[in-house]
Amino acid sequence: MADTRIGISGWTYAGWRGTFYPPGLPHRKELEFASREVNSIEINGSFYSLQRPSSYKAWYAATPEDFIFSVKASRYITHLTRLTDLGEPLSNFFASGVLLLREKLGPFLWQFPPSMKYDRDRFSRFLDVLPRDTRAAAKMARRHSPWMKERAHVRAEEDRPLRHAIEIRNERFRTGDFIELLKNQDISLVIADSAGKWPQIEEITGPIVYIRLHGAEELYASGYDSASLDRWEEKIRNWRRARSRATRDVFVYFDNDAKVRAPFDAISLLKRLTKFHPLHPVELKAA
Repeated sequence: MADTRIGISGWTYAGWRGTFYPPGLPHRKELEFASREVNSIEINGSFYSLQRPSSYKAWYAATPEDFIFSVKASRYITHLTRLTDLGEPLSNFFASGVLLLREKLGPFLWQFPPSMKYDRDRFSRFLDVLPRDTRAAAKMARRHSPWMKERAHVRAEEDRPLRHAIEIRNERFRTGDFIELLKNQDISLVIADSAGKWPQIEEITGPIVYIRLHGAEELYASGYDSASLDRWEEKIRNWRRARSRATRDVFVYFDNDAKVRAPFDAISLLKRLTKFHPLHPVELKAA
């Protein structure tokens, strides 16, 4: 049976306090609360800077047993060096503690900037070196920079497969060549709704379906009404029925956080597609 994970992109937002989060909830308890309202969360702090093993251990401990995290990969690799340095930056990322999420570790999200165009050779080299299981990731992590020696985690407790998803934001990627490359490498293309700002390419190229919903009409701000959620529900039901596989796992993250819509939209879609029930049902308040 397909595993359907629906949640939010990040969980630390001041505007959510007193609306999604109960008034007076300590900030340190926000992940604990959020992880009982949805069944997955996309870690996005890992995009802006390398996190520490202690943080990943704390996140693991704060969440339910059957919870899953997706991890947004370092922008140093995707936005700053733009795949020109696949040595220590990749090793440092995998040494930062992500393997401490253990069985709660879901897909890695690799997001590329709008200014980055498709370059087959560059992307092919990148996909070739991505670790496909935790043992390979641990081996890569052991080649981290010397300055990380005191803050690196380079062991995998068990060998588990790793899954990767690519989010693009430039129309030059809308080519059969790029789609073929992803399919050959068994890498998923992110289906991203960005209110028309960036490409929305609905091609299933890998073992999972990875969807990011940034806003139906206004980027990062507008919510998804019942009709919009109906459309996404129908698409997801179709996508998770794989042709060549028994089923496909689906990961959906709402990133329309500016007006506190993301958690409520996630809960609404989660109820439509799964039997998951929030521990503390909350209602949308006017932002």
